[in-house]
Amino acid sequence: MDPILVGKSVTTPDSGNVHLLPKYGNRHGLVAGATGTGKTVSLMTLAEGFSRIGVPVFLADVKGDVAGLAVPGADSEGVRKRIETIGIADYRSEGSPTIFWDLYGKLGHPVRTTVSEMGPTLLSRILELNDTQGGVLDITFKLADDRGLLLLDLDDLRALLGVVAEERKAVSTEYGLVSTQSIGAIQRALLRLEQDGGAQFFGEPALELADLMRTTPDGRGVIGILAADQLILKPRLYSSFLLWLLSELFEALPEAGDLEKPKLVFVFDEAHLLFKDAPAALRQRIEQVVRIIRSKGVGVYFCSQFPDDVPDQILGQLGNRVQHALRAFTPRDQKAVRTAAQTFVANPALDVAQTISQLGTGEALVSTLQDVPDQGRGVPMPVERTLIAPPRCRMGAITDVERTQVRAGSALGAKYDTAVNRESAAERLAQRAEAMSEQAQAPKAKDVDGAGERGIGQTMKDAMFGTGRRQGMIETMGKQAARTLGSQIGRQILRGVLGGIFGGKSR
Repeated sequence: MDPILVGKSVTTPDSGNVHLLPKYGNRHGLVAGATGTGKTVSLMTLAEGFSRIGVPVFLADVKGDVAGLAVPGADSEGVRKRIETIGIADYRSEGSPTIFWDLYGKLGHPVRTTVSEMGPTLLSRILELNDTQGGVLDITFKLADDRGLLLLDLDDLRALLGVVAEERKAVSTEYGLVSTQSIGAIQRALLRLEQDGGAQFFGEPALELADLMRTTPDGRGVIGILAADQLILKPRLYSSFLLWLLSELFEALPEAGDLEKPKLVFVFDEAHLLFKDAPAALRQRIEQVVRIIRSKGVGVYFCSQFPDDVPDQILGQLGNRVQHALRAFTPRDQKAVRTAAQTFVANPALDVAQTISQLGTGEALVSTLQDVPDQGRGVPMPVERTLIAPPRCRMGAITDVERTQVRAGSALGAKYDTAVNRESAAERLAQRAEAMSEQAQAPKAKDVDGAGERGIGQTMKDAMFGTGRRQGMIETMGKQAARTLGSQIGRQILRGVLGGIFGGKSR
């Protein structure tokens, strides 16, 4: 199988071009560099290379220019010169088979999952809950499981939180302490998520992983592009969604061992958002997924400005490296330069720390895994200063018309574009509440019906003469007259007695 061309070595031009071997594509990788140094172009070159050998790719489009993978590139003098310098004989402008996705359903097919599939841990991170509030969310999920209630969308979760609030004492006794303050905080967080448009992410039809791992009839891998220009404004939602997707792949795919090429390449752009403010347990989970998912045929490629945005435990597992320029203007930048230099296999012909700050746009320091006689398989090669090969697609954004044409050619529109709302926790709890309300109103309804059966005459008779339970108008008037008459006689007697007493004293 042909290797993926990364570019041409500038350090040792006679050594030929720099390649990435498909069989080591699942050993993960890192593309790093300052803004404007060519990271996105390198990602597009790698994505095209994987697609041409039949490997599906999934990546996020943070700035809108990755969508250019779907359409052929424009001819330019700069591209022609780069092609000649590298010596690409079979270069031609072309787009790759592409499917657009969008959590908000505007720029691509909607991406949905259910609340149950997301789970309480990642959902707590999206909602930015503290440990106590996250514990209440854990209890809510456990209660749903115990009562057989489906949590599909945010309405279901909100309805079940209402049940937890109503039965707070019983739930606290059985599952652990639940406070009204924590329930209120979760409800407010759900409201904020809904106002931000995150509610569209939860529901059905849920995304099937097989639709991310599609190939065309001619054997090319389909590139899935997630529109993330708006999603990136909600960093926790963005990073938690990609981590959920990676976790789903980890749990669903069987062990595959060493393959000729990966089953899927997953690109995690703006990787620093994944680890920022992540608790230790979540970092440990990410490390576990990255370490083991390789054996399931999935390659994970992180993209960020600085290599130390990725924790050391994960950075050590990334076998393929593409490092673009870093400008050492600040102490933070200088530290990043030292870190980047230390992560490469040294090349005697190259001062890595000095070269990083001298790289031009479209240049990078590259090290990939290779088979080396007498050293073994999958050995990191000494770093090479590399002129990155140009992608064959457009290096820029596409128009709305072009995006619409790509979406129209997708076979997944009928499957995902229309939401489905089947019976779940919210509907079942509403039915239960309605049944209890009808039961409470049943005696009153019986009284009304009984009055109707007796007829108008009987009703009037009861009103005049009364029933066993209440007195009638005649009885009421009689008692009132008696009380009035009694009061008058009593007052006359009292006046007579008092008059006699005072009169006797006056005589």
